[in-house]
Amino acid sequence: MILYNVTINIDSSVHDQWMHWMQTKHINDVLATGKFSSARMVKVLVEEEGSMTYSIQYTTENKEKLNRYFQEDAPQLRQEGLALFGDKMLAFRTELQVISEHFPQSALQ
Repeated sequence: MILYNVTINIDSSVHDQWMHWMQTKHINDVLATGKFSSARMVKVLVEEEGSMTYSIQYTTENKEKLNRYFQEDAPQLRQEGLALFGDKMLAFRTELQVISEHFPQSALQ
């Protein structure tokens, strides 16, 4: 399993508009490509003046699907965010491979 993590720092002046766009359009558009099985949006808990940081984690089954996303879908989807938010949004992307998952023993019973 591969996690595609996009960490975004968003300026407070456009935060509410960006949050609405992310939760009602952008994440759905990424999932609609068929290359990801799920997405999770989390807030990075750091104190920042004038901005907030979020991480969006998309799950895909293999690197090939992620590479197809980069080739077929990512340029257009990234362009929309740039057109709407420009330099008020800074994104950092990381590809992660899940090695194993662990749960408390009580959760398995």
